Amino acid sequence: MRVFRVPQEWRKPEGARVGFVPTMGALHEGHLSLMRQARRECAVVVASIFVNPTQFGPNEDYERYPRDEAEDLRLCESVGVDAVFAPDVRTMYPRRTTVVAVRGVTERWEGAFRPGHFDGVTTVVAKLFHIVQPDAAYFGLKDLQQCAVIRRMVEDLNFPVELRFCATVREPDGLAMSSRNRYLTSEERRRASSLYRALCECRSEAAEGRSLAITLDRVRMRLEQEGFAVDYVAWIDPQTMDPVDRLKEDSRLIAAVRLGGVRLIDNIGLHED
Repeated sequence: MRVFRVPQEWRKPEGARVGFVPTMGALHEGHLSLMRQARRECAVVVASIFVNPTQFGPNEDYERYPRDEAEDLRLCESVGVDAVFAPDVRTMYPRRTTVVAVRGVTERWEGAFRPGHFDGVTTVVAKLFHIVQPDAAYFGLKDLQQCAVIRRMVEDLNFPVELRFCATVREPDGLAMSSRNRYLTSEERRRASSLYRALCECRSEAAEGRSLAITLDRVRMRLEQEGFAVDYVAWIDPQTMDPVDRLKEDSRLIAAVRLGGVRLIDNIGLHED
């Protein structure tokens, strides 16, 4: 497996379908599932490991975000990744004078609670697409709004890349895998799985025809009773991220909560397991 640190060290193989998995490292099974999917569908698989400072707010966890490059590279190699782009901040941002910004789909939910976050995401993903020149790029649906934002950016700016959004990978108790889960204490980790169970209950009630507003009030109350601070919980259209008052086949239930010092996000579809 090849590791390159600057864009000039990479040249896209001629005639080969390149699959790309951008990450911030601290890899877990969710990331590895994306890499395996890329391996099945592409001749060449490239991953990136870069903790992107521009998507962190001033009071967020950029400095303490988990970093273990040696272990991340070992995991990449174990699932058949061919090359890893692992730049430093100076390489990616020699100047911070250009921003790729998507409007509309960024304004609610994570965009409201984390101002500037999505500008950092779209700027770094645009740069990575330009450097790697993938034919297909793989993202996890756990970060549902991020998927919607990147889809909009690719459509609006005519990036020649196929987007592959893959199912959330969960722990046996239902907790969505996330690099930040390692911040949880053992007691918080035990309680964290209640988020997924509460969302499943809300979905069941909505599927039975109960008022969406009432089901959302009930799930919010349950989460608060179990010790979560709820930032939002909503039924939304996954293309626009707008809230819906009537279920459609592709409607999704999204939530963001805080448990101790850890912020958890999750989402489920109307019919998925």
